[in-house]
Amino acid sequence: MEKFIPFEKLSKKKQREQNAKRRGSWYGLNPVTRKPENSKAYDRRKARKWSDDSMTVPFVIFSGRVSSEFHPGIRFERLP
Repeated sequence: MEKFIPFEKLSKKKQREQNAKRRGSWYGLNPVTRKPENSKAYDRRKARKWSDDSMTVPFVIFSGRVSSEFHPGIRFERLP
């Protein structure tokens, strides 16, 4: 029977051997704690995606008459 030696007094090599025996396998499980992203937080990637979207094309609504002085190359005619 081996004589008991406290862990702290073992050599580094023996300590590593004992630690390796104690450690088990996680069998593919990642032990890192994960949490969902905060949905209320500002997301730069989402903002950039929105600005790259085609919806940022300027859109102008004309109300009333449109005259040819604004568009000299286009002729506007009245319909009877």
